[in-house]
Amino acid sequence: MTDLEADLRKAVRGEVGFDVTSRALTTMDASNYRRVPLGVVAPRDADDVAAVLEVCRTHGVPVVPRGGGTSIAGQATGTGVVLDFTRHMNRVLALDPGARTAVVQPGLVLDRLQDAAAPHGLRFGPDPSTHSRCTLGGMIGNNSCGAHSVAWGTTADSVSELDVVTVRGQRLRLGQDWAGAPAGLRELVDGDLARLRTGFPELPRRISGYALDALLPEHRADVARSFCGSEGTLGVLTEAVVRLVEAPPARALAVLGYADEGAAAEAAAGLLVHRPLTVEGMAADLVPSAAALPRGGAWLFVETGGSSGSEARARAEEIVRAADVLDAHVVTDPAGQRALWRIREDASGTATRMPDGSEAWPGWEDCAVPPRRLGAYLRDFRELLGAHGLRGTPYGHFGDGCIHVRIDFDLLTRAGIGRFRRFSEELAELVAAHGGSLSGEHGDGQARAELLPKMYGDEMVALFERAKAVWDPDDLLNPGMLVRPAPLDSNLRFSVLPREPVDVAFGYPADGGDFSAAVRRCVGVAKCRTTASSGAAVMCPSFRATGEEAHSTRGRARLLHEMLAGELVTDGWRSTEVRDALDLCLSCKGCRSDCPVGVDMATYKAEFLHHHYAGRRRPASHHSMGRLPEWLRRVDRVRAAAVVNALALVRPLAALAKRLGGITPERRIPKVATETFSRWWDGRIASRRNATGRDASNASGTGDLVVLWPDTFTEHLSPSVGQAAVRVLEAAGLRVALPPTVHLEKAPVGDGRTVALDPVSLLRGRGRVCCGLTYVSTGQLDRARTVLRRTLDLMTPVLDTRAPVVVLEPSCAAALRTDLPELLHDDPRAARLASRVMTFAEALERRAPDWRPPALNRPVVGQTHCHQHAVLGDTADRRLREAAGLTGDLSGGCCGLAGNFGFEKGHFEVSRACAEEQLLPSVRQAPRDAVVLADGFSCRTQLEQLAGVRGRHLAEVLAEALGTSPESR
Repeated sequence: MTDLEADLRKAVRGEVGFDVTSRALTTMDASNYRRVPLGVVAPRDADDVAAVLEVCRTHGVPVVPRGGGTSIAGQATGTGVVLDFTRHMNRVLALDPGARTAVVQPGLVLDRLQDAAAPHGLRFGPDPSTHSRCTLGGMIGNNSCGAHSVAWGTTADSVSELDVVTVRGQRLRLGQDWAGAPAGLRELVDGDLARLRTGFPELPRRISGYALDALLPEHRADVARSFCGSEGTLGVLTEAVVRLVEAPPARALAVLGYADEGAAAEAAAGLLVHRPLTVEGMAADLVPSAAALPRGGAWLFVETGGSSGSEARARAEEIVRAADVLDAHVVTDPAGQRALWRIREDASGTATRMPDGSEAWPGWEDCAVPPRRLGAYLRDFRELLGAHGLRGTPYGHFGDGCIHVRIDFDLLTRAGIGRFRRFSEELAELVAAHGGSLSGEHGDGQARAELLPKMYGDEMVALFERAKAVWDPDDLLNPGMLVRPAPLDSNLRFSVLPREPVDVAFGYPADGGDFSAAVRRCVGVAKCRTTASSGAAVMCPSFRATGEEAHSTRGRARLLHEMLAGELVTDGWRSTEVRDALDLCLSCKGCRSDCPVGVDMATYKAEFLHHHYAGRRRPASHHSMGRLPEWLRRVDRVRAAAVVNALALVRPLAALAKRLGGITPERRIPKVATETFSRWWDGRIASRRNATGRDASNASGTGDLVVLWPDTFTEHLSPSVGQAAVRVLEAAGLRVALPPTVHLEKAPVGDGRTVALDPVSLLRGRGRVCCGLTYVSTGQLDRARTVLRRTLDLMTPVLDTRAPVVVLEPSCAAALRTDLPELLHDDPRAARLASRVMTFAEALERRAPDWRPPALNRPVVGQTHCHQHAVLGDTADRRLREAAGLTGDLSGGCCGLAGNFGFEKGHFEVSRACAEEQLLPSVRQAPRDAVVLADGFSCRTQLEQLAGVRGRHLAEVLAEALGTSPESR
């Protein structure tokens, strides 16, 4: 391997990676399979590709072309050298609107081609659900289709010419009339014309095998079309000329409700006469909430186009009238259509979990039958599932007769794997009996190639082998795929994982407490590799900043998988490869909500750091920022805030402090408040008591009691946020108390209306509640557990009331909602406290529903906090802003500071890149009178330090609008 690596480094200008990380990132695609490559090369151009092939042929080493790595049949994995086209060969080289063509490189992400074509009213027709990260090379290799294939066909229908390098270095320009055909291919076809004319089923989604019938004279001997779907086994694509289609100026979406998937499948083929753009089907099993859908247990998503909105709507309504449905909606609002399509696009991930939480896997993901036979096929398919004791949730391209399904195979035990094989063999026979194709979109790969004789017969498969030999006589291009395949039950990626649960700190309740099962959640659909954020989505900011697979959620999950496997990453929790990949994880928790399968990399990172540094010296930043609550309490205890702030302004001292604390020199140290929030509260209560001569806790409001959480940031760095929240909550008629600071023997008496917590005496105690956020984010989980247990002891009296716990800092609220019950999963009080947590807006909406905020009537700008997006939700916030006349939407993404992340040495550039993606541009482009909202301290700090803009918490904005008050002190 050393000689191979050295020869490649001499021969190519692109990157050559034979290190553990490079190899670990490419052991898997989105399938059930795993193969460990020798190395990875990112070629810069066709010359590099030719050089790699020459070196690998000399060494007898296989080559596997790889795009986005979202293949579901295993064809993007290999044991030799993997070619990664996404790094350099990823551009639109030319676009001709008149000819409606584009010249593209294989590593180009589909959405980037759509972006380039859109200004001309054009688009590329095929659009798989992975359009935001799949590549044109991968689409050509798999002959991908997508939702709009009923209108615009498969990728092969959109290909004009292909530039290909063969394993022996020939550079061919493939096209019609035998253009670019390698020697011997025409003779092979001419010698078997009868078989080629009769041996292929007629259906729109026939992807399995080689498309040798495209080489028939009546099909103009289209070598380029025949190459599509060859899965990297014939040659290596370096450039493609593709055809574009006119995009309808307007679209409408008819959502048709049926009793069940069978009824929807029976109806799909009958809708094709109306020439829709899509006929997609899915059942209730895959829908998180059917609130936005018409009545029914299954739905067809039928999209129509038109030159105007009214024309598109009229066509959709015509389909509704023609369809025999239980109920139907026609959606013309683009935002509403996008929301519905997201449900469908995420199905490839959400289908990996059954309704009861058990795992489901690909492998028989996309069989296709003639559309008119779809209903009958689905009934037989369901019977076969039941006969094997398996479950699955079909969905997919009903108009093309193509069904996607994830099945709850047991791929961990010998018995389960045996059942997987038997079911696969019987299903292949069933598909063939219905005149179908084993693959209707995702290719054969290792999952189905072994069973091609059941579809084509032995003689046609032998012809495929001869065609492969014409193109690749050395059998070095993606061997084991399509012809002479590896067994479908070998190389399973689960086989290397530990069989017993790993000892971990978090509870992983959704995965049965098994860290391996949590890591297995990542099936490789790679939504985290989306190259441009949109809307409210957050995941994955570090990948978008660096473009490196290692900094995507999928890449980190792959490294954790290999860490557990122990074959490639051999030093377990001590792995530097895993540590380095996790280093740029912002712990934004975006993957927890945006990943279709709910991978929670923030938690995995905390778990890893906990084990990695156990008994070892930690980075300075873990002490300086991970223990921030302790340092700030000490500063407050000796009343040294003013001194600390003054010293921070002395540049040499600040530089020394940052160097010792592991803080990046580009950052300014935030000012510490000279009066903490709780001291302000203490003084306020004392003033009231002196003024009224009675118990101040009953001095205002007649509404519910709420307990306001004094998080570290509000307490020591932004007390104005807490003060503003108190004013607004009391203006809404609510009564506010702070958590106890001493352990109480007896719980407060009452129904949640009697304030039995004396805020003055309690705040003079020793204890302080804390959500443990900074300890969790730095992996100091033992310390976090200690802090959280103390917090639960303090909060036990509050839990005996009906009072909600209002948390102003979104990251702290998210920690209490998720990290607390998952870290202290053995303490029932943790779940009780988590269930009490409310955001500021939720408290007002639920506990003061009749209160109306002051009218501001101004536009807003800013960013929804990433933890709020991922864990808490912002529905109540949006309604509160709307009630206050604050118009406009906040941007998505992550501010990039993310607590300690943006302050740590080595993170500044990534932190700034994240802010420049959405937050900073939105602020710069905002109207002059816009209110800049930023509920998180990190977001406000980032705005101040990078843009010189003061962001405010929503509580501050509303409090200011309330006007001055004699009790505003």
